[in-house]
Amino acid sequence: MIERQVFGDGLFRDKVAFFAGGSSGINLAIATRFAELGAQVSIISRSEEKVAAAVQSIARSGGLAFGQAADVRDYASVDAALAATVERSGPIDFVVSGAAGNFVAKAAEMSSNAFKTVVDIDLLGTFNVLRAAHARLRKPGASIISISATQSFVPMKGQAHVGAAKAGIDMLTRNLALEWGPEGIRVNSIVPGPIEDTEGMKRLSSTPQVKQMFERLIPLQRYGRKEEIADLAVFLCSPAAAYITGAVVVCDGGQGLLGSGGFSPG
Repeated sequence: MIERQVFGDGLFRDKVAFFAGGSSGINLAIATRFAELGAQVSIISRSEEKVAAAVQSIARSGGLAFGQAADVRDYASVDAALAATVERSGPIDFVVSGAAGNFVAKAAEMSSNAFKTVVDIDLLGTFNVLRAAHARLRKPGASIISISATQSFVPMKGQAHVGAAKAGIDMLTRNLALEWGPEGIRVNSIVPGPIEDTEGMKRLSSTPQVKQMFERLIPLQRYGRKEEIADLAVFLCSPAAAYITGAVVVCDGGQGLLGSGGFSPG
């Protein structure tokens, strides 16, 4: 993990950060890290209870956070949450969109509705968050990060729905970087590989034996840590990354180098 002294505790002081799906897992780790560095953090998630718990967790770490329940599939609710954030804190400097759904199901056994559910949460949800945020971003200077996954470029059995949604997110990233760059808005994706203690990996590696098998297949021989993804997000939103936009940044311990034979939960 990057030591805080590298950038300084006040790196994001007076900055406003909006997190979709920020109540757990990787997204909460990123939100917590930004708050530690001085940002005012706004969180949305479908569960009001989870949002409240995330806000309390960040507060215990000394950060400033607030949040509300909103479903990324519902543009109006996302728009309202962003409006409330701006009313409370001012223009938004950082947006991290990471709401996601996943389950293991082979395509021939999956209903159309099941496929649509993941695409709606991941891809449509990302579009809704970024589209609604656009008018409320600090221009120039805003930085957007979408959270993708290695299924976007590595086909995996049982993950057709996720691969389609995440590939769409990465292409949306590139398109928005092209369209919004002249306004001084940077748009990038982070593509985490297998990350320890996340809901997604608990579903995909359901037993300790499966987890050990997958770890042996990763070139770095371990799962990543949520803090490592958080530090990558800090970098992408920092002045050190001021000339980076349209990038799809893979942080997976080398897992994606192995292709579909290296890691396939189905």
